[in-house]
Amino acid sequence: MKLKPLCDKVVIKRVEAVESTKAGILLPGSAQEKPQVSEVVAVGPGGLIDGKEVKMTLKVGDKVITGKYTGTEVKIDGVEYTVVAQSDILAVVED
Repeated sequence: MKLKPLCDKVVIKRVEAVESTKAGILLPGSAQEKPQVSEVVAVGPGGLIDGKEVKMTLKVGDKVITGKYTGTEVKIDGVEYTVVAQSDILAVVED
């Protein structure tokens, strides 16, 4: 199954959390922080939203930062995704 976002929506997938500290200590799942960096896996077409033209500036593969509690989480074929509005993306991570 494939997700195709509508309007100004973006589908993101959280980047896996680091499982050990810099010193090499392994962390149990409950001690790991929920990552805020995600990868864009699908982008809606944009268009007219609430009377304003919205141009999509994100593309598939971008690494982005979102708020901790932003978006709607969905699980498709065992993989967890989050659907957010482009305006809920706080920043793009550049290498």
